[in-house]
Amino acid sequence: MNGVIIQYFHWYYNGKLWNEFAENTGYLKSLGITAAWLPPATKCNLGLEGRGYDIYDPYDLGEFNQKGGIPTRYGTKEEYINAIEKAHENGIAVYADIVLNHRMGADETEKIQVHQVDEEDRNKIISDPFEVTAQTKFTFPGRQGEYSDFIWDHQCFSGIDIVQKDGKELTGIFKIYNKYGTEWTDDVSHQLGNYDYLMGADIEYRNPYVVQEMKSWIKWYLETTKADGLRLDALKHLSSGFLKEWITYIKTELNPDCYILGEFWKDDVEKITGFLDKMDDLISCFDAPLHYNFFKASEEEKNYDLRCILKDTLLEQKPLFSVSFVENHDTQKLQALESTVLDWFKPIAYAIILLSKNTYPCIFYPDLFGAEYTDLLDGKEVNVTMPKIKALPKLLIARHKFATGEQTNYFDHRNCIAWVRKGSKGKSGCVVIVSSSGESFKGIDLGKENAHSKFLDFLNHRKEEITTDENGKALFSVNECSVSVWVKADEI
Repeated sequence: MNGVIIQYFHWYYNGKLWNEFAENTGYLKSLGITAAWLPPATKCNLGLEGRGYDIYDPYDLGEFNQKGGIPTRYGTKEEYINAIEKAHENGIAVYADIVLNHRMGADETEKIQVHQVDEEDRNKIISDPFEVTAQTKFTFPGRQGEYSDFIWDHQCFSGIDIVQKDGKELTGIFKIYNKYGTEWTDDVSHQLGNYDYLMGADIEYRNPYVVQEMKSWIKWYLETTKADGLRLDALKHLSSGFLKEWITYIKTELNPDCYILGEFWKDDVEKITGFLDKMDDLISCFDAPLHYNFFKASEEEKNYDLRCILKDTLLEQKPLFSVSFVENHDTQKLQALESTVLDWFKPIAYAIILLSKNTYPCIFYPDLFGAEYTDLLDGKEVNVTMPKIKALPKLLIARHKFATGEQTNYFDHRNCIAWVRKGSKGKSGCVVIVSSSGESFKGIDLGKENAHSKFLDFLNHRKEEITTDENGKALFSVNECSVSVWVKADEI
């Protein structure tokens, strides 16, 4: 099955997301979308302003009056569960976005012992131990013990970024002294020396009570929401030992078919494959290296060698555990990892991830629906418009109707590449050709079984009809800096 995920949100989305998604599930189904990654549904420290990643209470999905109100930015618990039900009615799986790394917005302070570390080398201690007051106690008074009476205190956290000493606020990265040690856990990314700490109150997974609570919580979450899979945030910062134990618990005790997709953000594919090996291939990962290839190709235009577009990517090295994407909420303009693929190249990038063999593509909400938003950059207001990618709906339909069977690559020119999908089970396949410079042509041999066949561009970028010769060969064309998907004329 040619499954497709949609990331059904972007960073600046503002509205009743759960209700909008529920209304659009029929349309998504018509495009061949089979799964939706929805943003975190949990109550945030920033209430309606939070995006879900500033997680406060994992048991509050928009049900309790906490952090300024009952709903989250995206709606209420009832609306969230209804949205998942509507997706299921239309054959769409739902992947819930899960934040395991930290908590924010504690209810009470505690006096704790810490030392400060260098932010560029977290193994380097830059202070003696000292006592501070910190926001490390979570009691969730608005929930009053419903679903769980677990209280989080400083024994549940390994680090924090804001403390009080002698009435003054100090900011930095502070290692919390708890009964599990004064050092960071080692089974995390070693970027910046040790990447255990990311933000907020960093969860201590050496605490067995925390591990048990997170198992109890995910059991409650999956039973309550009926989500089909999980998208796990910020895995470079998590204990791989905990993660392996937790995912194994999910797959053996709760749901063996639960799809687990991780964000292990590296542009070096060897780092990602090394992480997957450590996880015994229990999860899939986003193909960040492929995204960066797209970004670079869009920036360099004709100077980029398209023959290298799949080089050193997860799709190339571990396709079964790879999720391909063009853009996401972190790479869009004005975000921390901004690396926006230029609009001219997006149809080409989407053709690559949607029409190639062995891909599990994830499309981005603004590329299908468009988006406009405003944010501050260096104190100045910046307006951003993300237009719909006009070819995207047809590319999605082409994936379902034509992108099947064996693939033959014609990666033989730096500015023009093509590939053939031969079709299967009554589907005749397609010829995909892309150009990063001028109008281009490529001779393609489709075999004698396709002799004297007529082809049209399914995307309607090219208007002519192409007919193969008696041997099934023809010269297929593509416009300047464009993509064409040639299919048999009688199938359009």
